[in-house]
Amino acid sequence: MSQTVTIEMELPDDLARFHLPAGVQSRLQELLDRQDQGQQLTDAERLEAEGLVNLAETLTLFRLRTERAGRFGAAS
Repeated sequence: MSQTVTIEMELPDDLARFHLPAGVQSRLQELLDRQDQGQQLTDAERLEAEGLVNLAETLTLFRLRTERAGRFGAAS
């Protein structure tokens, strides 16, 4: 049997501006590019990339959920 859990949380009004800082985005892109080119990442680099991807996806999910709730309309 599946269950549904609802979590209420306050989100900042300027959530549309939340994104990975340029340096963090650059590092993530570097790791992903190396992986796409067939270069082996170290275990630490792979964990770093996975964590950064998870963070980016979480921020995107928050923005989309907030937009869907009508907090800031179509702005992103």
